[in-house]
Amino acid sequence: MFPKKTFFPLAGILAAVLLLSACSSGDSADNAAPGAPGGSSQAAIPVSVSIEPADASGISPSTPIVVKAANGKLTDVTVTNAKGKAVAGKLAPDGLSWTTTDVLGYGGTYQIKAHAQGADGKQVEKDGQVTTLTPKKQANANLIPAPGAVKSTGVGVGQPIVFSFGTAVKNKAAVEKALTVESAPKQQGSWYWMDDKNVHYRPKEYWQPGTTLTVTAKIYGVDFGNGVYGADDRTETYKVHDSWIAKADGNSEQMQIFHNGQMVKSMPISMGKDATPTHLGPHVVSDKQANYTMDSCTYGVCPPDPKAYRSNEKWSERISNDGEFVHENPNSVGQQGSSNVSHGCINLNAANAQWFFQNFGLGDVVEVTNSGGPQLPVWDLYGDWSKSWADWQKGSAQ
Repeated sequence: MFPKKTFFPLAGILAAVLLLSACSSGDSADNAAPGAPGGSSQAAIPVSVSIEPADASGISPSTPIVVKAANGKLTDVTVTNAKGKAVAGKLAPDGLSWTTTDVLGYGGTYQIKAHAQGADGKQVEKDGQVTTLTPKKQANANLIPAPGAVKSTGVGVGQPIVFSFGTAVKNKAAVEKALTVESAPKQQGSWYWMDDKNVHYRPKEYWQPGTTLTVTAKIYGVDFGNGVYGADDRTETYKVHDSWIAKADGNSEQMQIFHNGQMVKSMPISMGKDATPTHLGPHVVSDKQANYTMDSCTYGVCPPDPKAYRSNEKWSERISNDGEFVHENPNSVGQQGSSNVSHGCINLNAANAQWFFQNFGLGDVVEVTNSGGPQLPVWDLYGDWSKSWADWQKGSAQ
């Protein structure tokens, strides 16, 4: 017998063929023509350019102009001032941003023109304009001591660094933030505002001999308040010389001299009498004159006040701003070493005064004890060391 044959209905075969045809159609979503409905490739997003700050006025000149590109890259950027001079800038390696590297000027108008290209090859242009503020007044960062005056000699271990701005500072915190003192070797220090115009910096302890101080004021464009802005940035360097500290004792009527911590000399002295006692505490030499006319009228004590005086003295070194000096006084030689008879100065004989003058300079220290006088006020030129470290730090605006 022949094997039994199997028959498939014709309708079923045709349905299978049609199903296979549908599954292999060339009109599938994967093979759709670009731009056709359901297609995966869409038109590229065009490049865009932004400028920061955008069409701004009254900006600080320390604010850089930044141009950015999205969905493409910058091809060129130019920024020009009112005279048509180009402002330097730098393009980022990825081509996505450009930033001014030149500092802008006060009261200036700057035109910005930028071009960028997108992935589709199309270029766009972006124009903008910014205007910087015009200060009512500008403040300079005047340094005390003047760097040129101590370039060859250096300063002593007690020397504070002083910025005097010549105009009142309302925004003390903002200004102080722009000021730095870097010491090498590193030593802890802090600022103290003596008043609205003057801020002092001192370390926790006296500077270490040989220290290098790099002092910077990045105040250009900083808002001092009341329409006042910083005039210019400034950086200066000071060198701290050997340690010279004199210890003047009103009980022993002697002044011992220490050089780098070792006592090298002792000399008899006469300090302020009971009516005009020498201030207590650390004093700092702020000036020295081989010949100097001492006039009490310079700090408000004038005749007929019995405390008034005017005299010509030799080998004079100022240690406070109210008439206290270390100097020669031949008239008190008989009392030097035994009693205090001066108007507040520390009197020496000729030989000792000349020796002191030759060895002590700006920033060197005279520590006064047992004088019977009040503490040297912190505001009395360099009364900085009269404050404890904790109290000194409270004078900071930060």
